[in-house]
Amino acid sequence: MKSFKTCAALGIALALTACSGDHDKHDVGGTGQDVAPQVNAGPVPGSEADLVASAGDRVYFALNQNQISGEARVTLDKQAAWLARYPQVNVLIAGNCDDRGTEEYNIALGQRRANAAREYLESKGVNAQRISTISYGKDRPAVDGDSQDAWAQNRNAITSVR
Repeated sequence: MKSFKTCAALGIALALTACSGDHDKHDVGGTGQDVAPQVNAGPVPGSEADLVASAGDRVYFALNQNQISGEARVTLDKQAAWLARYPQVNVLIAGNCDDRGTEEYNIALGQRRANAAREYLESKGVNAQRISTISYGKDRPAVDGDSQDAWAQNRNAITSVR
């Protein structure tokens, strides 16, 4: 009798274990198909999406300027902290301008903007070898249009994961 109870208990335990693997699945919309729920874990740590979500990827500049504003410092401080968490990540900083001015002027100004952001990050302890810069001048606008708002959004330096 004792072995019968042991076998019965073991059988119940096995049956429950076999059924427990289906607890993540459920029938969606009465289709008769089990579907595992999707888990939104957020951006992959150390990725471009993580940089954008955690620190922001761009800083803005005044017309014809390359000085880092107080608002830009806040973003760059967050970027420096993010880069400290992910020492294996390298970044590219792209300097951009609005569409006014000559191509030559805007390429030079975009480079000064990218360099200003790079120098700020370096001053916060980010190794210079982890940062590359490029200027796109007015060739890669973030926003199309010829308005004050569009021009302001195009005067930026954008940090991206390489």
